[in-house]
Amino acid sequence: MDMVLDYLITFAVIYAVMLTVYFATGLTMTVINKRHPDRRIQKDRDGMKRVRGEIIASLSALATSSVLLSAGYFAQVQGWTLFAPLPLSWWSFPLMFVVCLVLFDAWFYWGHRLLHLPAFYKWHVPHHRSIAPTAWSNDSSTTVDTLIEHGFYLLVWFVLPVPALSVFALRLFDQISGMVGHSGFEYFASKSSRWPSPMICTTFHDLHHSQFHYNYGNFFSFWDRVCGTVHPKYDHLVKAMEETGQVPDFEETKVANKAA
Repeated sequence: MDMVLDYLITFAVIYAVMLTVYFATGLTMTVINKRHPDRRIQKDRDGMKRVRGEIIASLSALATSSVLLSAGYFAQVQGWTLFAPLPLSWWSFPLMFVVCLVLFDAWFYWGHRLLHLPAFYKWHVPHHRSIAPTAWSNDSSTTVDTLIEHGFYLLVWFVLPVPALSVFALRLFDQISGMVGHSGFEYFASKSSRWPSPMICTTFHDLHHSQFHYNYGNFFSFWDRVCGTVHPKYDHLVKAMEETGQVPDFEETKVANKAA
């Protein structure tokens, strides 16, 4: 019973932190976006009418994600993993953070592609009802969707000697960057978010929501470029925003849909 109680406390703390970050980031992005209506990407759509439903769905999805993260951490604390964690140091924390960042991006890309297959899409389609996403859309997912995309946060503890702080930092970065990436407003278009850089900006994922069959990556465009799923106008759009300082009309982004 003591072990069960310890786990429940671990889960409760992680879930509380995730909820705090979710609402703090969502409210912050809402305030910023209201002050900059010109930065809206899809000028003919407003996703705010779906916010209430997205928040309700997110409460469940964040609980599922917190179960995965807390279970992996708890297993490491109990010594049930293949490797003991590296001692936390000035080099082990950033090294394992970067390793996990790269691995999670690959995990997310292929899990996301899987969810777009006909057999799995029924669990992902609720997320895609937010054609014009908002910051609140990031975690508006089903349980199966969350298990597939965030299963990494359970598995990584068992196969890598990760300091706990590296994984927690990744989860925090993933949460905030994901909400910014779903915000529907562009603030970060620059040379660093287009070819040859592997980095992305908000427009990258917004195009995925508006056209579905492009831009499956999370942090980077690497896998999309290798697999030919990057939106064909993405780099052009980023360069146009970079040169003019204006978000192009949404109609300019449309291309013929292709199969996933």
